[in-house]
Amino acid sequence: MALQGKVVVAQGGGPTAVINQSLVGVVLESRKFQQVTRVYGALHGVRGIVDEEFLDLTQETTNNLEKVANTPGAAMLSTRDKPDEAYCREVFKVLRAHNARYFFYIGGNDSSDTVRIVNQEADKAGYEFRAIHIPKTIDNDLVLNDHTPGYGSAARFVGQAFAGVNLDNRSIPGVYIGVVMGRHAGFLTAAACWGQKYPDDGPHLIYLPERPFSLDKFVADVKNAYKKYGRCVVAVSEGVVDKDHKSIMLKMVDNVERDAHGNVQLSGTGMLGDLLANYIKKHTDIKRVRADTFGYLQRSFLGCVSDVDQQEAREVGEKAAQFAIWEDRDGSITIRRTGYYSVDYKLVNLEEVAGKTRIMPDEFINAEGNHVTDAFRFYVRPLLGSSYPVGHRIRAPRVAKLL
Repeated sequence: MALQGKVVVAQGGGPTAVINQSLVGVVLESRKFQQVTRVYGALHGVRGIVDEEFLDLTQETTNNLEKVANTPGAAMLSTRDKPDEAYCREVFKVLRAHNARYFFYIGGNDSSDTVRIVNQEADKAGYEFRAIHIPKTIDNDLVLNDHTPGYGSAARFVGQAFAGVNLDNRSIPGVYIGVVMGRHAGFLTAAACWGQKYPDDGPHLIYLPERPFSLDKFVADVKNAYKKYGRCVVAVSEGVVDKDHKSIMLKMVDNVERDAHGNVQLSGTGMLGDLLANYIKKHTDIKRVRADTFGYLQRSFLGCVSDVDQQEAREVGEKAAQFAIWEDRDGSITIRRTGYYSVDYKLVNLEEVAGKTRIMPDEFINAEGNHVTDAFRFYVRPLLGSSYPVGHRIRAPRVAKLL
């Protein structure tokens, strides 16, 4: 017998350019099933569930939902709450009171763990309930996934931003340092490689959290690149650490901001970029050194969206509804690459994903630890979208000097 009741869908963690595709995928697919009595959206993620802040998305028009799907940011608004078991019991209490039988949570590592705990509470209570985690993160760090929705669009932004930086830096040479999001995984920073078209294009150096970062080697690398090209463009992950796994920012300064979970505020302050720029000025004779911190710009930049990312974000939402409502299953949706380029979607146990972090594999990072390999370029290119802009150079010959 089909499980009859309401659907509740929510969004957690940092927003992305395509997170609303997943939301709309869940809503439209769920509304096809007769056993679904209502489709609710919780405002501000799990916080909205606890506070009973719901919108009845059964009554939203398909036309407007499609427009929302193409809009970056979390349409249902998000939360940074990291629920413990007591919090999840409150979440389940509210879901049960509203006769919610299907729960979909769109988010990253913390969100997958929340779904796991809420599902356990339903099991303990003997309450028939289906819970699905829908992947989302620009960090691309969910295990068992080839990649995650949100990453392709953010990677496209990073690649295009560095392409623009490279054109600027070539026009007026100097050292440029761009700090990109990524606390433990370097996938997003690595996408800066798509700023390169010609052999002397930047970024000339890329530093990732997966390899120890040495300030002395950093200076030497910049000097070598500057000597070779007359300029140097650097992409560095906010999460770079030294050989003892200590944050480079913590190593260079004592007083740092921390978030509600005790994590060091890395790229939000602009501090790391400024520290590295000043370090280059102090230890070289290069005068023109600049740094930028991309920060939130990477996540929901309007108009810089991968069509491939959009399509897959929609499908993970649709597949979540199908797995839960059609197949009566719980779990986490994962994306598997099946060719160049095609994907399939698998449902895995929540315990296999929850609380785990994926990092860049060794074959994606060069031997020197300061750039990426062709294997990474091959991996990331289809995720950036079917049409990717590139710059061009004047090829006319030089005129011979007369004086």
